[in-house]
Amino acid sequence: MTPTPIPPEPLPELPLVVSVQSQVAFGHVGNSAAAFPMRASGVEVVEVPTALLSNHPHYPTMHGTLLDPELVGGLLTGIAERGVAARASVLLSGFLGRAGTASALAAFLVRAKAENPGLLYLCDPVMGDADLGHFADAELRRAFAAKLVPLADVILPNAFELENLSGVPIAGPDDVVRAREALGGPAVVATSVPVPGRPGLLATVVATGETCRSFEVPRLPVRPAGTGDLLGGLTAARLAQGLALPDAVGRAVAGVAQALRRTASTPWAEMPIAAVIDSILAAEWNGAAAEALTKPR
Repeated sequence: MTPTPIPPEPLPELPLVVSVQSQVAFGHVGNSAAAFPMRASGVEVVEVPTALLSNHPHYPTMHGTLLDPELVGGLLTGIAERGVAARASVLLSGFLGRAGTASALAAFLVRAKAENPGLLYLCDPVMGDADLGHFADAELRRAFAAKLVPLADVILPNAFELENLSGVPIAGPDDVVRAREALGGPAVVATSVPVPGRPGLLATVVATGETCRSFEVPRLPVRPAGTGDLLGGLTAARLAQGLALPDAVGRAVAGVAQALRRTASTPWAEMPIAAVIDSILAAEWNGAAAEALTKPR
């Protein structure tokens, strides 16, 4: 007698993150830095590319193109038709490249949040850096400020981008609080923030309406591209799994630190994300270098 087969146990439904940013064939920036760690942490990821490039622009050559905003908008419409907007926990955006792409994303977000009010929007306003200057044109910078930041629950700028968005010079963690107040809306996770009196440290600062927390790490002699993208992906994954924002960022900062410690000390070296993924995901913030700057509001 043939035994009755035992049906497999149903698979758990994983948290879902939509990640809208660039994709490269070689290296680790944009979704090519963020998506694999998110999946490895136990999160389902829907990737929407905004650019398809051979590599990031710090190499001597680069091939590929920014995607047309209508194409990106069509991809967003398509994933909504598959029920993604209704089911997603988090939408993360990074490099957009064109103001029209920002407009297409904003229109999608309005529809998605109406359908799914619990959707968290994490906006990394990729516009430039202190040592590189602006690499987003003025129209795209205006689109971030006018269309996407007002829709965001959390923004993830570096200090240079936060200064440009808020008009507040960023010389330390307390300035991040002032910048968040000037923007008047989303929580802020600011990277590459100086630590007054401690030039050997850089801070990632979480500022909400109730608290500010500074995660400080040593400056390392490496400058790989994609660290902000990796941080955003790790933060999005932990938020999708239910962590509070400061806890999610603390684990993300610790994970990025693991990647940086193993990156070769040559200019623009690639992070060895696959080789150290276990260390990245297991990293916990031990609080030794953190200062809790809780302030009543």
